[in-house]
Amino acid sequence: MASNTTKEVLHDLSPIIKIYKDGTIDRLTGTPNVPASPEDPTTGVASKDIIISLEVQARLYLPKLTDPNQKLPILVYYHGGAFVRESPYCFLFHHFTDILAAEAKALIISVKYRLAPEHPLPIAYEDSWTALQWVVSHFIADTSIEKDPWITKHGDFGKLYVGGDSAGANIAHNIVLQAGVKPLPGDVKILGLFLSHPFFWGSKPVGSERKEDFDGQHLACRLWSCIYPSAPGGIDNPMINPFAEDAPSLSGLGCSRLLVCLAEKDQMTQRGILYAETVKKSGWNGEVQLVVVDGEDHCFHVIDPHTDKAKDLIKQLASFISS
Repeated sequence: MASNTTKEVLHDLSPIIKIYKDGTIDRLTGTPNVPASPEDPTTGVASKDIIISLEVQARLYLPKLTDPNQKLPILVYYHGGAFVRESPYCFLFHHFTDILAAEAKALIISVKYRLAPEHPLPIAYEDSWTALQWVVSHFIADTSIEKDPWITKHGDFGKLYVGGDSAGANIAHNIVLQAGVKPLPGDVKILGLFLSHPFFWGSKPVGSERKEDFDGQHLACRLWSCIYPSAPGGIDNPMINPFAEDAPSLSGLGCSRLLVCLAEKDQMTQRGILYAETVKKSGWNGEVQLVVVDGEDHCFHVIDPHTDKAKDLIKQLASFISS
């Protein structure tokens, strides 16, 4: 914004965000919010906004039903945006989630967690865990929450999935690791986890990553130190680096199916490949699928879900959820 040209910058994390010493923030990229709809004219998906707690909200997506009592797979979804921008309400993620709900014929709860830097990590993780617990509480006779009729009537808790894109995939990974240690209400089990272009980083290169990107000045490193300044281990904190020495074993993932979706040109793809390989070698007793899309970059299927390659990836995500 022009009014900020003379203000002193505290953190310049262009092209994502600028933080000024007076406490003001410029989110440099993002898409406008769009309203929920009782029926999307293209997909037929209904959406609505709900309040989970004082801090956490969500947008729910219900695809067109073939039976008024139809049960559907449940996906708890965490949006991307580098932990600092976007929401379930923004055009980018609303449009993508609407398409995915229609393709997968799944009930999707897209979580609005609080954003950094106003709310530094680990707040986003805490909000995301609160949302998952709230969803699963619909399975039990819990009178302490106001239950949503879409979830109560149409949610199939035998087909519970967790997933996300970019920072949302990072959140999904950490949430499902937590679910491997802390039982969910009613001892409900997460069937599957999908990580789409997960936001992982560290202090040392893996695979074919360039050594010069690990001098502490890479955007991912500077962003992490800004949004989680108290993180033990810094950029090697297990929440951003699942391969750190003190990271919990990936054998502890609290699900039985895993899909990792990556793009060839994405800087973080090598870590996604290593993640899938590490899970396979960890002793985790589940099914691992890895998809790497040639010629594409980070979250291409969210940025434009109408290209042929995006449509194909969305179909693979939908098949994973609905199978």
